Amino acid sequence: MVANLGREKPPAARRGSRRRPRRESALLWWALFAAVAVLAWYLHSWRVALLGLLGWCLYEFLLVPTLCRVLTPQGVPCIERARGRLFACSARHQRVKSDALWKLIGMRNPSRRKPDPEETDGATGVVVHSASVRGRLVPADRALILLASAGTVVTVIGMVYGFG
Repeated sequence: MVANLGREKPPAARRGSRRRPRRESALLWWALFAAVAVLAWYLHSWRVALLGLLGWCLYEFLLVPTLCRVLTPQGVPCIERARGRLFACSARHQRVKSDALWKLIGMRNPSRRKPDPEETDGATGVVVHSASVRGRLVPADRALILLASAGTVVTVIGMVYGFG
């Protein structure tokens, strides 16, 4: 065995890697939602059930630990962590994701004054994937965002109905 004299570079897997902090388990959230559902069933209260539905919707929009998943210009999805299905890992990716969310409801992003110049690949100067392609939501994210939106609408209607 040869001693390391400090001249060798560290292995490629260790170079540039960083340790990410652990997040809470999604099972804790699902246990909370199950407890609210059991409580609503036990109390025979649709208002408590609506409160649980609203909590799940907010969890999906803002708190679920997920990945960014915005396509890079080369077509590879970003694997950085993000919190909530509405958010991305960085400001540049958030602009792309915001445009995709506005496109999901059939509108253009009103805060966008003019389109950004297309990002180009540094080596060839050619755009591999345009911003509109990069901004497509993953089908699972799209389905859960639409489901959480419908749940929010149902909750608001139920709360207005409960006031009357």
